[in-house]
Amino acid sequence: MKLSGLRRVLWVLAGVAVFAFIWLLLWWDYRADRAQNTDDPAFVAEFELTDHQGMIRTEEDFAGRWMLVFFGFANCPDVCPTTLAEVAAVVDGLGEDAEKVQPIFISIDPERDTPMALADFVPRFDSGIIGLTGTSKQIAETAETFPIYFERIEEASAPDGYTMGHTSHLFLFDPQAGFVDSWSYGTPAEEILADLRKRI
Repeated sequence: MKLSGLRRVLWVLAGVAVFAFIWLLLWWDYRADRAQNTDDPAFVAEFELTDHQGMIRTEEDFAGRWMLVFFGFANCPDVCPTTLAEVAAVVDGLGEDAEKVQPIFISIDPERDTPMALADFVPRFDSGIIGLTGTSKQIAETAETFPIYFERIEEASAPDGYTMGHTSHLFLFDPQAGFVDSWSYGTPAEEILADLRKRI
C-alpha cells in the first residue's frame, strides 16, 4: 500500500516536471518570437523638430515610409559628410523604390545648426535628405528616445572653438517608426543597399 502511494506521488511529480519543461520551452519560443518580431521593436523613433525649410516635423509625417536616420552636425569634418554621401548613394541605388525611404539628418549641434545652416549643408548630398534641428532641449529630448550619445568638445582649431563627439551609426526604422537595424560608420553603401532591398 505504501509502495503504491509512493508510486502515485512519483508519477504526479514526473507529470509536473514534464508540464514545467513544456511550459519553459513555450515561454522561450514566445520570447524569441517577440525579439524577432518587427511589430515589437526595441524602441520607436520619436521627435518634434524643425526641418531645413523651417517646417515643424514629427515621426508621424513619415508614416508609411522607411526612415534612414543619422545624427551629426554640419561642421563635422569627416564622419558626417562621408555617411551622408553613403546615404545619397543608397537612395540613388534604390531607383523607383527610393520613394519608400526617407533619409533624415538630425543635428546634435543646435547652437550652430539653424534651419538656414542645414539648408545650405544637407542638399549638398541629396535633395531628398531632410535636415532637422531644434532647441537644445528638443535635441536632448530626441536623443533620449534613441540609443545615442553626443557631447561638446572644446577644440581651439575647430569652428567657433569646439567640435562634437557623437554616435556615428545609421539607423533604420520601419513604416511604423519602429527600430529595425543600424549600420556602423564605414559600412559600404552597397551593403546597406542590399540589406534595405531585402526589407522593402
